[in-house]
Amino acid sequence: MTHETPSDRADLAARLAFSIGRLNRRIRPASELTPGQVSALATIVSSAPIRPGDIARLERVAAPTVTRLLADLESRGLVQRSADPGDGRSFFVSPTTEGAEAIRIARDERAHRVLEVFDELSEEQVASIAAAIGALEAAAEITPN
Repeated sequence: MTHETPSDRADLAARLAFSIGRLNRRIRPASELTPGQVSALATIVSSAPIRPGDIARLERVAAPTVTRLLADLESRGLVQRSADPGDGRSFFVSPTTEGAEAIRIARDERAHRVLEVFDELSEEQVASIAAAIGALEAAAEITPN
């Protein structure tokens, strides 16, 4: 049993945030899309058809941010809008074939870059990451209050 103090948790939180940020920059695909655009497009690909408000909630961004993201993704031919038959004021967003392909490529690039990182680590370090992956996935899905 460990006797963890609040300062231990704060140190762990700071180290994790720093490491996630640095690792994310290291594995980011070389894309014409911004990280925010890639994230929003991935949400659209996995949840389509989806309303803009649901994108904002899932991405944890403001509605005007989603409006800008959608306008840019639509101008690039990566998403398309369709009317909501139940609400004439609303619409759904779905990926185009090009949008789905862009996300597939981005995911493949990221996975390849993570494999390159794994090649630089010891087997014990990779096993530690594997042991923590469930907790990290759970933390990524927690909705803040």
